[in-house]
Amino acid sequence: MSKGGHNPWAVAIVVTLAAFMEVLDTTIVNVSLPHMAGSLSVSNDDATWALTTYLVANSVVLTISGSLSRLIGRKRFFLICIGIFTIASFGCGVSTSFPELLLFRAIQGFFGGGLQPLQQAIILDVFPPESRSRAFSLTALAIIVAPVLGPLAGGWLTDTYSWHLIFLINVPVGLITFFGVMHFVEDSEEIKREQANAPPFDYIGTIFIFLALGCLQIGMDRGEDYDWFGSMFIRVTLGISFLSFLFGCLYLLYTRHPAVDLRVLKDRNFAFGFVQIGIVGLTLYSSSVLIPQFTQQQLGYTSMLAGLVLAPGAVVLMFLIPMVGLAMNYLSPKMLIVLGGAALAASLFYSMDLVPDDSFDHLVILRATQTIGLAFLFVPISTVAYFTLPNSKQGDAAALFSMSRNIFGGIGISIATAIVTERAQVHQTYLVDHLLPSPGYDSLLARLEQAYQNHGVPAVATASQAIKQVYQMLQTQEAVLAYIDVFWYTGLLALVLIPTALLMHSGAGQHKASGK
Repeated sequence: MSKGGHNPWAVAIVVTLAAFMEVLDTTIVNVSLPHMAGSLSVSNDDATWALTTYLVANSVVLTISGSLSRLIGRKRFFLICIGIFTIASFGCGVSTSFPELLLFRAIQGFFGGGLQPLQQAIILDVFPPESRSRAFSLTALAIIVAPVLGPLAGGWLTDTYSWHLIFLINVPVGLITFFGVMHFVEDSEEIKREQANAPPFDYIGTIFIFLALGCLQIGMDRGEDYDWFGSMFIRVTLGISFLSFLFGCLYLLYTRHPAVDLRVLKDRNFAFGFVQIGIVGLTLYSSSVLIPQFTQQQLGYTSMLAGLVLAPGAVVLMFLIPMVGLAMNYLSPKMLIVLGGAALAASLFYSMDLVPDDSFDHLVILRATQTIGLAFLFVPISTVAYFTLPNSKQGDAAALFSMSRNIFGGIGISIATAIVTERAQVHQTYLVDHLLPSPGYDSLLARLEQAYQNHGVPAVATASQAIKQVYQMLQTQEAVLAYIDVFWYTGLLALVLIPTALLMHSGAGQHKASGK
């Protein structure tokens, strides 16, 4: 039984449902942005602010959730976050103008930011160390599967009904979760003592966090549209972020009662886990956006069909994650991280096998292989990261852990899309060399002109039509090569998981350090 007298698995289910709902909203919007832009009479570029606004507000509260829960009370703060997130979701769903949508998205992101770290902190509180791997298996099903299901659910709801429903579906789930938390979750005596003796809220540290993470998220998300450092707006935004990180870290390390205790990163296992979960978040979120983007822009898929490419990967995750939890009874968590890192890197290198006319089945296989590595990572990383931390530090640790996954996930989306654009231009430069007059080029034009003539196109127009088609072929090939480059870079990054796992405490997963 949990410390509140309820079955800990009932507690885990209701708090994980809240986290699932929030994580789903980080990717469910992606495939619906063009529809939202048309409906609200804004450009596609402006529509992406619906995602940026959410991520900026979300990232700030993720980090200070431990401090807020100590001040307000964990259960009370959790209920406030669920309640206002649900109300804001309803507001997004009934919005009739773009400014109205952005306002509710900001509120949704702000209060949704507390759901993930609070969910992890509650699980750490109600489950003893020896049972946490199974509990984190449930968490993984929500945190890892939700970004995969987001584009599928968003595509289906948008194509079949309306984009408004991608927000309105949160309302019944939010209500169920709210009353479930009211009934099953109770603050432990330790949490009540922390609330009674909570220090003054750190407003200065919070301002540093807001500027550092908020400006970073805006700069990374809008960088491609604003020409990166060619834009004064991006230079100023990222400059503010850098200075806020620098002085904010110094302040938070030396102030008496920081908004978030960065000293938890002195724990070797947690520090490496912090890096590892960031890499997992970057890979998970960037691939969940890039693959639908590739299928829609290069293969002409609908939103629904693009989401279906990801669906089998979600099934693989749901099948493997419980098995990984069981495997931790026999294998060291750090060795599972090594296996997962190797599998993820191998799958990303295998994903470089893209071609301009790729089939649906092949894309499904590519995505499914990526999820195998992801399945072997989340539970072991989550388990080993907290293993040598004392209970008093786990609230701040959970906030930083969730922040790492989400911030690096958002950065991954921005960098990956920027790399696709930049590398496509580079490849275009090289490919154009092959379009110069040559026997091969002349032969291709002749075949295309003949094909157009056979289809009844007037002879005077066949040459221009053939050249136009060659240019379209060039654009497709350069885009495919750019996506291949992204998979190469992320595959190299995934290899970092192997040495960081080997450097973790060798006893993690086998005994609990006192942490005193």
